[in-house]
Amino acid sequence: MAPRLQRTLSPIDGSVAVTRELADAAALERVLDAAQRAQSGWQTTALDERRQVVRRMVDAIVANADAIGQELALQMGRPVRDGPKEIRGGFAERALAMADLAPAALADVDVGGAAGSRRIIARRPLGVVLVLAPWNYPFLTAVNAVVPAILAGNAVVLKHSDQTPLAGERMVEAFREAGLPDGVLQSVIMDHDAVARVIADERVGYVHFTGSVEGGRAVKRAAADRFIGVGLELGGKDPAYVRADADVERAVAGLVDGTLFNAGQSCCGVERIYVHRDLFDAFVDGFVELTRSYRLGDPRDAETTLGPMVRTASAELAREHVRAAVARGAVPLIDSRDFPAAAEGTPYLAPQVLINVRQSMRVMQEETFGPVVGILPVADDDEAITLMNDSRYGLTASIWTPDLDAAVRLGGRLQTGTCYANRCDYLDPLLPWTGVKDSGHGVSLSQLGFEPFTRPMAFLLSE
Repeated sequence: MAPRLQRTLSPIDGSVAVTRELADAAALERVLDAAQRAQSGWQTTALDERRQVVRRMVDAIVANADAIGQELALQMGRPVRDGPKEIRGGFAERALAMADLAPAALADVDVGGAAGSRRIIARRPLGVVLVLAPWNYPFLTAVNAVVPAILAGNAVVLKHSDQTPLAGERMVEAFREAGLPDGVLQSVIMDHDAVARVIADERVGYVHFTGSVEGGRAVKRAAADRFIGVGLELGGKDPAYVRADADVERAVAGLVDGTLFNAGQSCCGVERIYVHRDLFDAFVDGFVELTRSYRLGDPRDAETTLGPMVRTASAELAREHVRAAVARGAVPLIDSRDFPAAAEGTPYLAPQVLINVRQSMRVMQEETFGPVVGILPVADDDEAITLMNDSRYGLTASIWTPDLDAAVRLGGRLQTGTCYANRCDYLDPLLPWTGVKDSGHGVSLSQLGFEPFTRPMAFLLSE
């Protein structure tokens, strides 16, 4: 029987960018067996050596940042001016931060005891961890799980999106160059049925998924008959509030970037903005002016600041959200003719800024995951908070104000995993990354980010 193939189509021109063979049942058996055997030795490796391996891996990845940037442009359309930043910036920052946090996070805790006895809480690896990584930030999202899992002494089976298979291969190569034993990290090409079989396998001790809400539900269903943990980093419809005392210029610059970076294909990208009515006109004017300065085009061109969306279907969903809003009275402020590369029936989508929107519109409720934003005036803080919380999602939210005490006070009323003040669309590796409602459950990054990949073990010792 001929092998089954996975073909990655480039959003640049629809050509086949990568072809890989899908793992069959025999291949999956070899992968899981190798992971289980490798993990038994890896967990006994000194933590300091594990940390050094991670640091050497980062050096190897960063050394190839420019080439990886070209691969990202080909596979998912990110402009080459931005791709290497994912590697040199967030990827390296997160991996190194987790390596620094590991000794404290994984240390035994001696809780004391009566004379002649000791009580210790230890943390032990789970065994084999399955990481299901998405295409939109293929290195940034994978590092959140892969690095702490490996630092904690687990083996990892990494299944990357079929849109970015080269990212998984790059990570395995870099870890191998860093001295990671064979089998501790493996990148596998799988279809949905194979993923479900791996989740059901007793050798897998934890599943970490980053992706859509529907994908998260499928993972939960696949794991329903097993007593294992499942971490879900899902979607968002992230709001921003520009308060009456905000610096309009700063808010415009930050929120345009938060809306348009990666063609809006960020789980924590800004998709709806609430502006105090006293600043509304000035904010909208500045937002539109800056948006018009972007250049949509071939992501391999160094002058391109806005690449194509990952697939034509994704662009069509965003177009439909805009059309539906306009049909109900929303006013689009961007003329697609200002972006000559934009074309119906392609992934090349002009950005769009909508006013006269209503909270009930799809563009204000459903995840658009594209370079589209609705902007709505509000009368005060209370109205803003009410509207920000009116969503099935709760990943991040930002408040733009010089009054940081007010930001903390208002942020405490938000149903969100992260609250920003005067910034957005950023993960600080020293803070936990988590969501509420349909944005998922579980935690990654920070000192807390090791807990999903370990289990507590109690020691009660008496002389």
